[in-house]
Amino acid sequence: MPSPRDVLTPDSLSMLHAIEKAGSFAAAARALGLVPSALTYRVRQIEDALDVLLFDRSARHAKLTAAGHELMREGERLLADMDAIANRVKRVATGWESQFTIAVDSIVDRTTVMELCEAFMALNAPTRLKLRDETLTGTLQALTSGQADLALGIAGTLNDSGTTTGIHSHALGPMRFVFALAPHHPLAQAPQPLSDALIGQHRAVAVADSVQRGAGMTIGLLPGQDVFTVSTMQNKIDAQVRGLGVGFVPELMAQPLIAQGVLVVRDVERPQRVAQLSYAWRIPDGSEGERGGRALQWWLKQLKSTATRAALLVNPRILQPTRSV
Repeated sequence: MPSPRDVLTPDSLSMLHAIEKAGSFAAAARALGLVPSALTYRVRQIEDALDVLLFDRSARHAKLTAAGHELMREGERLLADMDAIANRVKRVATGWESQFTIAVDSIVDRTTVMELCEAFMALNAPTRLKLRDETLTGTLQALTSGQADLALGIAGTLNDSGTTTGIHSHALGPMRFVFALAPHHPLAQAPQPLSDALIGQHRAVAVADSVQRGAGMTIGLLPGQDVFTVSTMQNKIDAQVRGLGVGFVPELMAQPLIAQGVLVVRDVERPQRVAQLSYAWRIPDGSEGERGGRALQWWLKQLKSTATRAALLVNPRILQPTRSV
């Protein structure tokens, strides 16, 4: 006996749809160029494989049973999906990646990322976008491990020779950090500049490194200091607004809260912290040429814009994405 997979083919689903539309086996057989007995036999094969009745044969006309209606409903969806897959494969053959994954560090402005995603989707390209939330070392590891095609907000700069497993990088820009805390925190009333010895007596808020393997990276923590660890930079800022700890935060991210007075900035004895951020991309082995697919080319073109890079670092300048490839 044939299995459901053997009988549920595009041809058989189209045949069942023709019977439903024609209203009888005889009329459907004429429309399909088959003898009625052959059509009846094929329907019986499907019913036997599924162990259900698809048509009520007690009436003069071919009437679908409840199971038949469900098969028609799902069958139409499957046929539409198959057509979509075929069209997608044809379009991917033009150079578009089937999926494009972007690792986004928690330090990068999500609104700008979504604006870029919106502009990309307006191209109606066959590429499916996927965003990964990462932090610190995890942002780069997502790229080097092959789990992402583009990484935004990597701490530090990389060798741009492209010799390390096809990884290329470019500077995203500097990000200045300020030591911020809630106005009701005890350190808000302490004399400035704050010493490490004094800061170490109070809890710090730290963002956890999302790296999957290894110890990860910690920045700005003092030996023996109590630590409250959170998952994103936004959570770190929220915790410091509540007075749950202190620490360095990106000045541009925190600026609205500083302006509102819910965060205050204090001078510290240690040198001012300015991070140099990068973005990096991966060109898989076996890809045509050295440029990668068309989705990667589009994103790299956007990142060439000074305004786009600044907006990703929470600069208030207006983002104007370039829509062509």
